[in-house]
This record gives sequence, structure tokens and C-alpha cells, in this order.
Amino acid sequence: MSATPHAPARAIRIAVLAMGGEGGGVLAGWLIDLAEGNGYVAQMTSVPGVAQRTGATIYYIEMFPQAAIPPGAAPVLAQLPTPGDVDIVLASELMEAGRAIQRGIVTPDRTTLIASTHRVFAMTERIAMADGRVDEAAITSACRTAAQRFIGYDMLALAEREGSVISAAMFGALAASRVLPFDRAAFERTITQGGVGVASSLRAFAAACAGETMEAAAPVAAPAPRLDAAAEGFPAELREIVSAGVAQCRDWQDAAYAQRYLARLHPFVAADHAPYMLAAEVARQLALAMTYEDTIRVADLKIRASRFARVEQEVGIKPGQILEIHEYLHPRLQEIVETVPAWLRHPIQSLPPLRWLVGRLTRDGKVVETTSIRGFLMLYALAGLRRWRGSNLRDAVEQASIETWLDLVRQTALRDGKLAVELAMLRTLVKGYSDTHQRGYANFNRIVGLVPQLASADTLAKLRMAALADENGAALERALAELGGAAAD
Repeated sequence: MSATPHAPARAIRIAVLAMGGEGGGVLAGWLIDLAEGNGYVAQMTSVPGVAQRTGATIYYIEMFPQAAIPPGAAPVLAQLPTPGDVDIVLASELMEAGRAIQRGIVTPDRTTLIASTHRVFAMTERIAMADGRVDEAAITSACRTAAQRFIGYDMLALAEREGSVISAAMFGALAASRVLPFDRAAFERTITQGGVGVASSLRAFAAACAGETMEAAAPVAAPAPRLDAAAEGFPAELREIVSAGVAQCRDWQDAAYAQRYLARLHPFVAADHAPYMLAAEVARQLALAMTYEDTIRVADLKIRASRFARVEQEVGIKPGQILEIHEYLHPRLQEIVETVPAWLRHPIQSLPPLRWLVGRLTRDGKVVETTSIRGFLMLYALAGLRRWRGSNLRDAVEQASIETWLDLVRQTALRDGKLAVELAMLRTLVKGYSDTHQRGYANFNRIVGLVPQLASADTLAKLRMAALADENGAALERALAELGGAAAD
């Protein structure tokens, strides 16, 4: 990147891609200070996207050596990265590295790509009706192929371990890469002169420099999960998923409910054999079905200490600042009737004035400030209804549906094992709450009614994927039509 006797000096071009709250602006500022403090002219521009993951801010920095500027002249520095002309790309998350590759600013003849390999799921991944997560291995492979040099590891974990933020770890990874013409001491002076969070930033910076960087690192195997004791009696192939199901059921309700999960699962394990494909799928879907999302669960999750801690981390709350969290809730009248105990459900249903009042109060939704005493206690009382959950209407409907589904899976397994596995997977259509849950149930019941007529597991899989393709059901209608009218309601 330095000038040669036969070529004019060239600006060093750096792009930083970061999400809101990750310190991308701080990192870009450090780069400007680093350049200007070491004999370079520097310029930085930023193109903001939507914070918190539907987009990201791109900070673009160009730095040019002052010694190479003729007297009376000034370098012409670009304001935006040009595909094929960027020397260094710093990405705060693996998907951002992928976005940089898509934009063409990472090239194999020039670019050093430095990226944190942790994931923050994109909005499109979160709202997908099925598993919308992108293939991380494919992105990592693309990073290695697209860049001249790829340095990637979990910089967020390193920063958190040192009590700092990811921008300090990325700055350290950049220093350790030695792609800039500045020594480590220059990087450290830049952090110190910044005057904010100096001690913790220097710790994370040092950790990234002291043998922590792993160039083109292969994914590190996750530590073996701690298995619940209740899973020890199951075949080895099932223990991890059964343990997760037990933990989820216990968290959702109590230990007795977790035992009910195991009792429902045991017959499938006894009837299956290695590799336990049917039992594994039933274990997964049964845990999800038994821990359905109702108003009680939503309230419980919104007042957990872990949620408050996560929000504080996401917004970057600083000492002395006050955080307010406002939750928008819009339960339908039917959901309220299904959730409350039976002694309260009947008055709401049978007394028109009370029914009108409840509908009036919930018609436009309600904003609850969970960081206030009033808002917190309101949701705390709603979450407390879990002790009576077994007697409400919603639970009766859900448990009956689960039993019907399990019985059909058992009967189908006697004649077609592959079809039974697909039928177990079909339960994934039932998810969420409110309108999403209602649409999922409608599609699930519609397809289940066709199972006796289906010729193969492939046909059922096609219908399942069609139901997950869109919210309006157009893909499912087309798939049903292809079956030759078998979709008549």
C-alpha cells in the first residue's frame, strides 16, 4: 500500500460496516485520529442505514501520506467505497461481512477482510415463517474466497470477556494484522487520547493483539451442553434434544409439566430405532407445541431480568443514564377469554357490558412501560396466572390438539415411517400467537385432513413447505390445486 519510486502515492481505503450501538463510529474515529496523528491526511464519511439490523452504517475512511503531497496541492479523497478498490474492510458481524462481499467492496486481489464471526440475526431471518437463518458456513467460505486475506473470529466474545466493546477488539485485530503502516504503540496512543473507556478498551485491544487473532479461523467447536438428568435414560442420539425439551417445559410451567413431556415422548422412543429419526422429530416438535406462546408467556418473558440486561447491552446504556422500555401489547378479546381462569371467563363471555368493556380497553392495544413500577406489576400479575394455566380454555384446546397429533403420528408410523416423520415435522406450522397462530393452525388442520389420502412423505413435505412460503396462503393453494382437487374443505 506504500508508494514505490515509479508510482504515485495511493490513498489507503478502509470501509467499516457496523450495526447501531456497536461502536462503528468510535472505530472510524480512532482510524481518523490514528492517521492524522502519524503523518497522514484523513477523511471519513458515513452512510447510515436502519439501526438494529435491517441495515447498517458504512463508515468510509481514506488516508493519504502528507509527505507525498506536493507543495500547494491537496489529495482528492473519495466519499464512498468503490467496488474493487478497497484495501481493508472491517465488519462487526458475519452477515455484515457477507453484505460487504455482495456490494463488491471485498476483492481477492486487494482486500484484507477483518470480521467478527458472531451472529446477530437479520430482520428477514427473524420474521421467516420457517427457519430463516442463513448458512453461516457458506458465508465464512465466501469470506475466505472473496478476500485476499481473511481474519475472522468471535471479537464480541473477546471484548465482553475484557469488559469492553467490539470496536476495541476490531481495532486490536487490525493492529495485529499489520496491514497499516503504524506500529502497535500508535494504536494504543489513539485509544488513550480518546479518553473514554480507556482501560477496558486497551484490555480488549491487547487481547486481540496477544495471539488471540485467528486468521481464516475454522469454527471452534462449542462446548458440550450440560444435559438434564431426566435425559440420561434416553439413547445417546436423543439426550441433547430431550434435555433441551425438558428444560423448556420446566421453564414454561414446572417440573410436573416436564414429566408430562417425557411421558408423551417415551412411546415413540420405545417404538423407534437408531438413528431415532421419528423420536427425535417428535421430541423437538412436542417441546415446541407444549410451550406455546400465550399472553402469560409473553408477559413472563418481558419482565425477566435477562431481557432488561439484553436491552441495556443493545442500547449501550451508560452509568447515570435512565432506561425506559415501552412494550406494545395488543391481545385480542378471544386471547383474553382463553387465558383467564374459568371463573372469570364465563362472566366476560356471558355479560355483554363486561364483554364490551374488555373489548373497548384492548381494541387499540396498550403500551406498557415495564421499567415503571405500575407497568412491571401489571405484567407480573399476568405472568402469575401460570399457576392456573392448566385450567384455562387455551390450554385445554392446545393439549387436545397435541394428543390428536401424537395419536395420528403413531398410527401413521405403523404403515409408513417416512410419512410419520413428515407428519411430526408438520407441527412446525403451528407457532406464534394472535393472527399468526390462527393462520398456522388453519393450515395445519387443513393438511392433516389430507394425510390419509397422501401417497408419499414427499407430497406432505411439499405441502408443508408451501404453507411456510408466505402468509397469505397463495403457495399452499397452488400446491393443493396440483394435487387435483384434494384440497376441498
